[in-house]
Amino acid sequence: MKKILITGITGYIGGTVARKLLDRNYSVTGLVRNADAAEKLKQLGIESIIGNIHDETVLNSAISNADAIIHTADSADDAYAADSFINALAGSGKTFIFTSGSAIFGGKENGEKSDFVYTEDIPLSPRLEMASRVLINNYVLQSAKKNIRSIVIVPTMVYGDGLGLKKDSIQLPALINFSKEKGFGVYFGKGENIWSNLHIEDLADLYVLALEKAKAGSLYYAENGSSTIKNLAENISRQYHLQPAQSVSVLEAVNTFGPAGGYFGFASNSVCNSDKAKTELGWSPQYQSIENFI
Repeated sequence: MKKILITGITGYIGGTVARKLLDRNYSVTGLVRNADAAEKLKQLGIESIIGNIHDETVLNSAISNADAIIHTADSADDAYAADSFINALAGSGKTFIFTSGSAIFGGKENGEKSDFVYTEDIPLSPRLEMASRVLINNYVLQSAKKNIRSIVIVPTMVYGDGLGLKKDSIQLPALINFSKEKGFGVYFGKGENIWSNLHIEDLADLYVLALEKAKAGSLYYAENGSSTIKNLAENISRQYHLQPAQSVSVLEAVNTFGPAGGYFGFASNSVCNSDKAKTELGWSPQYQSIENFI
């Protein structure tokens, strides 16, 4: 039985990936920060190691007992953690799946539309604000030369009910909650900017397939559909019986969600194509409508 170590296992993506792996009879262990989290996982039948991704002694020990590591902790921008994992895994031949995020495609368009669709073979020239994330992704992919079976997955806007301890994603619930506070579905600027999206269970299935089939040094973009932020806002207005959707300024988005969330999470475009995952791994996402989920 293959032993899989998951970071971020109490989170939305990590918890759902863990559930899918358990259903396929993998042995799953979570790296968690405290005894409270460990106890909650124990009730789900999941073993834990208590520690922190920056404690290299704990990390080395956890990695030595695992066949594969799936890194889903909220640290797509944490170069220190990425480097620690690569150093610990070098020469082992073990699998390392790293989670990034599709804000790397953003052009800070402030609610204006862009029709550009990214595929994995298009070189990225990210804006300064997202450059470190792309450098980290490339560093992880290049670690294949150090005898690590490294894989990077880039999720887009994820929706749906998580199967682990955390049931909700970040982006869409934040937009819904902000809209409820305002009394109307909210978009920013013209709201014509487009985000690719996918369901959490389809994303988790992609992790399982990558674990089982992907080649070292593989990058996969994950999407199954797209929507403008204005369309999401209009659906939120209808479903939650709010006033008709309205625009608010991008500055208000920045003040509410921070610069990364405002400029890139809600006012930029983030559109990609996932044909590579479908072709190479046989990934077949089942859910197609973020609107139905809203």
